Amino acid sequence: MRMKAAKAVFACLFAALAATAFAITGTNWVEDLDHPFVGLIVFFDENGEFTGRCSGSLISPTVFVTAGHCVAGATTARVYFQQDAGANYDPATGIDPITGYPESCAAGTLGVVCAESTQLYDFADYTDSPADDAAVVILTQPIVLPEYGVLPDENVLLTIGRGTANTLFTVSGYGLTQRWPEQTGKPFVSFRERLEGLSTFVNLNNTGGFFLQTQGNGNGRSGTCNGDSGGPVFLGGFDSNVIVGVTSFGLNTLCRGTDFAFRIDTPEVLAWINTFLD
Repeated sequence: MRMKAAKAVFACLFAALAATAFAITGTNWVEDLDHPFVGLIVFFDENGEFTGRCSGSLISPTVFVTAGHCVAGATTARVYFQQDAGANYDPATGIDPITGYPESCAAGTLGVVCAESTQLYDFADYTDSPADDAAVVILTQPIVLPEYGVLPDENVLLTIGRGTANTLFTVSGYGLTQRWPEQTGKPFVSFRERLEGLSTFVNLNNTGGFFLQTQGNGNGRSGTCNGDSGGPVFLGGFDSNVIVGVTSFGLNTLCRGTDFAFRIDTPEVLAWINTFLD
C-alpha cells in the first residue's frame, strides 16, 4: 500500500510539472564530445505524425534507454547520434538538411550515426506515473561505437549520504539551454546540440526512493530542461559512462534549480532493462 500511495502522490506531481521539466542549462555547459552513445530521439504516432523529442543512451548496439513519458503515445522512433544532430534545423522547411532531422536519416548515416525503431517499451506499463519513468527503444539498425553507456551496480545510489554536495553527476542531452518568462517575449535558447554539464547530489529520501534529486544551476553547475528528458545522469565527471538515472522532471518552469532523474539502479528497473540485453 505504501508503494501505491507513493506512486499516486508522484503521479499528481508529475502531471503538473511534466510539460515544463524536460537541455542543459545555465552558463557552465560544454559540448558533449565524451558520450557518442547519447542520442537525440524523435517520436511518431501510428499516423506518422511527430509527437515529440527527447534524449537517451545506447547501452548496446541496439538497446537505447530513455524516459517512459517520452515514448507515451508513440509507435515509431528515429535516433540521431551526431553531436550537432539538429543544429542546422531550418524552421521554414522543418528539417535539418545535414542530418535529416527529424524526418529521415541523411544519406550514408542509416546504421552509422542514425537509426530507426518500431519497438518501444515502457517500464511497468507506464501510465503518466513518474514512479515508472523508464523506457527502452530497440533500434532496427545496430549502431557500432567504441563505447556505450554502462548500467550501474544495484542500489549504488544508496551508498551516497544525504547532503553529500561533493558528489558530482554529469547530465547530457539535446534540450533547451534557456527559457524566459512568457511576458518578456524573448525566444527560448536552443543550440540543438548534445551538451553536458555537472550537477551535485541533493538526496534520494524525499522522492519516494524513485528519484535522484540534484542541484543543477549556479556555482559551476548545469541543469536540465525541455528536450533533455530521458537523457543520462552519469555518476561522476565528464569521463563517466555509468548511468544511474534518466532525466525525468524539474520543479521550475524556467528550468532553473532542482532536477529529478528516475533511478535505474534499483533492482526492479535494472532487471527489466537487462531482459533486453539477454
